[in-house]
Amino acid sequence: MNWPHDPDGEEGSEGGRKYGLAILAKKLADEDLPVTKAAFLEAVDDHPVRLDNETIISVEDALTHMEDGPFDTREAFLTAAGDSMRTGGHWTFALEQSR
Repeated sequence: MNWPHDPDGEEGSEGGRKYGLAILAKKLADEDLPVTKAAFLEAVDDHPVRLDNETIISVEDALTHMEDGPFDTREAFLTAAGDSMRTGGHWTFALEQSR
């Protein structure tokens, strides 16, 4: 895919690699709230999201399984985004749950 910027370049990584949900978090400004998925995608849908050292997907792919909202807080938006990434198989880290 042709990305609008290199995910590991200065614009994409700001000097250090960021992964997954951290990338989405940095793209959501407090002044954007409340936000819908559609509004967020309109602003950044083809931007890259590095999942691990080998895998990069678009923001649109990361949010495929997310409801539209609206989301009033960053926490609500990022929780829904994380759930979407897990549902889509884009969450590369899994904790073992102890009972």
